[in-house]
Amino acid sequence: MELPFILIVLYERIRFLKVEKRIVLVKRRDDLRNIAIIAHVDHGKTTLLDGMMKQAGIFRSNEKVQERIMDNTDLERERGITIMAKNTAVNYHGVKINIVDTPGHADFGGEVERTLKMVDGVLLLVDASEGPLPQTRFVLKKALELNLPPILVINKIDRSDARIQAVLNEVYDLFIDLDAAEEQLEFPVIYTNAKQGVAKLAMEEDSDNLKPLFEMIMKTIPPPADESGGILQLLVTNIDYDDYIGRLAIGRIFSGTVKVGDYVSMIKGDGEVSKTKVSSLFTFQGLERIDTKEVSAGEIIALAGIEGINIGDTITDTETPRALPRIKVDKPTISMVFSVNTSPFSGREGRYVTSRKLRERLEKELLYNVSIDIDFDDMDSFKVMGRGELQLAILIEMMRREGYELSVAMPETITKKINGFLHEPMELLVIDVPEDYVGVVTQQVGMRRGIMQKMQNNGYGRVRLEYRIPSRGLIGFRSQFLTDTRGTGLLNHLYDGYEPWQGPISKRQTGALVADRQGISTTYALFHLQPRGVLFIRENTPVFEGMVIGENSRENDLDVNVTKEKKLTNMRAANADDALQLIPPRIMGLEQAIEFIKEDELIEVTPKSIRLRKKILEANKRHLDKKIIKEAVA
Repeated sequence: MELPFILIVLYERIRFLKVEKRIVLVKRRDDLRNIAIIAHVDHGKTTLLDGMMKQAGIFRSNEKVQERIMDNTDLERERGITIMAKNTAVNYHGVKINIVDTPGHADFGGEVERTLKMVDGVLLLVDASEGPLPQTRFVLKKALELNLPPILVINKIDRSDARIQAVLNEVYDLFIDLDAAEEQLEFPVIYTNAKQGVAKLAMEEDSDNLKPLFEMIMKTIPPPADESGGILQLLVTNIDYDDYIGRLAIGRIFSGTVKVGDYVSMIKGDGEVSKTKVSSLFTFQGLERIDTKEVSAGEIIALAGIEGINIGDTITDTETPRALPRIKVDKPTISMVFSVNTSPFSGREGRYVTSRKLRERLEKELLYNVSIDIDFDDMDSFKVMGRGELQLAILIEMMRREGYELSVAMPETITKKINGFLHEPMELLVIDVPEDYVGVVTQQVGMRRGIMQKMQNNGYGRVRLEYRIPSRGLIGFRSQFLTDTRGTGLLNHLYDGYEPWQGPISKRQTGALVADRQGISTTYALFHLQPRGVLFIRENTPVFEGMVIGENSRENDLDVNVTKEKKLTNMRAANADDALQLIPPRIMGLEQAIEFIKEDELIEVTPKSIRLRKKILEANKRHLDKKIIKEAVA
């Protein structure tokens, strides 16, 4: 039965009045904005933030400022990527803009997920040539799920191969593919050259600064709600440490007000409530933390004096404690076993070598990194689970620089039983290569159970290929890919759910050259081993039995003597004085070593060295173990 028209009009009018009343009751802080900059890796987030800070007057006119100011750790500067999310703030015409710089690599997606809880809108950066890539999809999906209004920033508009209109269309397609609401599709667009500090509302405009971007932020990003009179609720989204005041909890105040000296309650993940006192309060301004006495709802702050606090905990009122929903991030897909170094060279180069020290360091990592899980069931080895090889490689590199010595095993995917069937994690793989290498790349991905989803040729001599591939198919693929494409290919991937087990995937086709005794490698021995394969060590390198010193050209492992010296006699040959010429060895970095090793091998990581070794060092025991495994399989 249809309602009379007059009743429908009356109903709509009542509903509008209710909504209007609710909107009027929400008081906003017009002096504040909270935004995050999100994008795929290397699309220019940190560079854009540099320009915003410079033009907002954070630095003196004569102050020397390095590039990528927010990438302040050695690892971030060496690799040119953002690893940890960081907070800063700038002032624009009396309005404070809190900005969160986020990582762009898929392995550090957990950093993006937790920091989006602090903001009211996002700047979505997209390269004017590359367009939206896997991490663009991931971060945009998370932003849309939280109903954060986006501003699209098409960056690097000065590139010679820029295809701005095509990229804009691809972003619209991505929004539609992610089931964006109608109002979310009406996002504003800014065109920028972050390196030059220029922003435009239209390509034909003439601009020499980022004023259009700042104005768009003020117009599009809603001010936070002013609920300073409510019950105190602060969600901790990051943990920092200060040498003088200790542990700092960083997060956003969603309601209430907090002052220095206030007694507050901390609600843990298990619901436990403990009372504590706030000893210090800080807000952010540029690269500094500003000491303050009182902060109210809407602000992003750091506070000290709360022992035992972790990411996801809520700081709230003591009389009426009320918890906020905890931070949830996607589960890990890759695992590696970290264990005590048991080689003959253990303890020579590291300061922390025991399982107790290793356990303490990994427990500390759990406090800061929400996207990592660790299984502590064993005494001397710990199963560390993360988003990808790079995330775990960064953790290992940080530990070795801190003085830790450990062994790590080959990465393995984390499988699940769903409805009684084995399922494995899948990845969306996006490859960008010159046209000449499409054939060899397609062959390699096919061997790893990858299925092509899309192929796009933009007419610039390069082709974009999209595949769905098991996560285990990507283990060890990057180095092979770079070799096949002569270093010209670009590879990105993103977790894409679980699928039934895809079948066996061939591992490394070659064996290893393994030292059969302890000693010092000699030029004479290495020269005569060169025809056998590729060497990983130089002359005069200390070796031990079971250490992998090279890659055999055949499938089997080969035990070799690299300490052999030339026998001295009183007979002289015509060419006796000719110098032996060694081919430069392939020195393995940490990531190359992780990609190279097989199931029966380990990487020995120390502050000074990265060595490859067999799990079973003694040759006779190793061969016996292989024989037992073959008989068991048969």
